[in-house]
Amino acid sequence: MKSILFALRVGDLDRSLAFYRSVGYVDLGTVPFDDGSSLVWLRLPDEPSVSLELVHRPADGPVEIGGFQHFAIEVVSLRETVDPLTAAGLRPGEPELPGGADGPKTSWLTDPDGYRVELVEWPPSGPPTVE
Repeated sequence: MKSILFALRVGDLDRSLAFYRSVGYVDLGTVPFDDGSSLVWLRLPDEPSVSLELVHRPADGPVEIGGFQHFAIEVVSLRETVDPLTAAGLRPGEPELPGGADGPKTSWLTDPDGYRVELVEWPPSGPPTVE
């Protein structure tokens, strides 16, 4: 088994698509429904298939964030990722070292609906593994 995607309900589909495209996601397709709802499938350039689904259901009212903490995206270089995001008008947080100098480097973004996105650059030793 493996996880294949996660879905986020979004309030303004165009605004959310602009945000996630700026992060680096590319569109794979849209599934429209007769009631005006739609699903949009996205993936990062190095991923073989869909990894993010944006769920747009205008009739359900405003998006309310609850229970969901965040999701993370692995990046090769935090600096080389943060600079273009800032140039695109997004506001990534200052780099952090949550595991100390020898741990990962992280930065946080918040999408238009309030979902938190963690950018993670692993140290040269790599990500944590199960022994």
